[in-house]
Amino acid sequence: MLPLKLIPDDTHIHFIARRWLGFAISLLMIVLTIGTVATRGLNLGIDFSGGILLEVRVEESVDLADMRQLFSDTSRWGEVSLQDIGDNGDVMIRVQTAEDEEQSERVAAIKQVLNEAYPDISYRKIDYVGPTVGRELVESGIMALVIAMGAMMLYIWFRFEWQFGLGGIIALIHDAIVMLGFYALTGFDFGLTSIAAILTVIGYSINDSVVIYDRIRENMRRYKKKPVIELLDISINQTLSRTIVTAFTTVLAALALAIFGGEVLRGFSYALVVGVIVGTYSSIFISAPILMYFGLRSDSFAVEEQDAATA
Repeated sequence: MLPLKLIPDDTHIHFIARRWLGFAISLLMIVLTIGTVATRGLNLGIDFSGGILLEVRVEESVDLADMRQLFSDTSRWGEVSLQDIGDNGDVMIRVQTAEDEEQSERVAAIKQVLNEAYPDISYRKIDYVGPTVGRELVESGIMALVIAMGAMMLYIWFRFEWQFGLGGIIALIHDAIVMLGFYALTGFDFGLTSIAAILTVIGYSINDSVVIYDRIRENMRRYKKKPVIELLDISINQTLSRTIVTAFTTVLAALALAIFGGEVLRGFSYALVVGVIVGTYSSIFISAPILMYFGLRSDSFAVEEQDAATA
């Protein structure tokens, strides 16, 4: 059986010559992300905003307008949003709660109203998080991202050189910003699951970058007189087949999860699809080309080996 070959082994694509196109696309995505987050904001889930989330199923067909009327008294219920999440009468109800409100009592009141209107209703999921806990989870999520990025930068720094550490962390920041833009644009709930998706994406992205960096380091020892531009192009092309095949298979798995995994995993799965594509793009057009601007020289390892021999 012949192996799968999406990309030939002997490609000679001039990626570094097109680096400005890549930088322009990245700048455009970052600007769009900032604009979208500023104008639309993130649709914070109850993990971060606090509140009550119920997923209910009604055997008969549900008219969201009629169900919305049950909670039309904002002085009593506050802000209530309803969303149809399936073809089987599944509805997601989100209720914002006050700081000092007893949430168990609010849940009981909501269930009483729904039970009276829909005798055949069943409750598939009930979650509630206080506003104080929500703020703590936001801080913990941000801290997790910062620590993960810092640890990855230090790892690359010690394994390679400081230029590689900076290049890798810039690519990771780029990926995280674009992921925020995805959540702001699509309106998917942004909660702890979203933080997990972003951490997964930056982990995937740094793995791609490390593979390219490893080949760059090998070629710096092999081609000590080649210009840096040519050396970077050779390294990216040599790892291109592996990079594309890995991204392709990962996207297929994430798409299967998005299609068949249900509503709960939908936002997470589509975030992975977009994140893998963006992470693959950044490892080729950001993390590798940007090394040129940090003083990386093709004879760096030759100088180190000469110093070691002299010592």
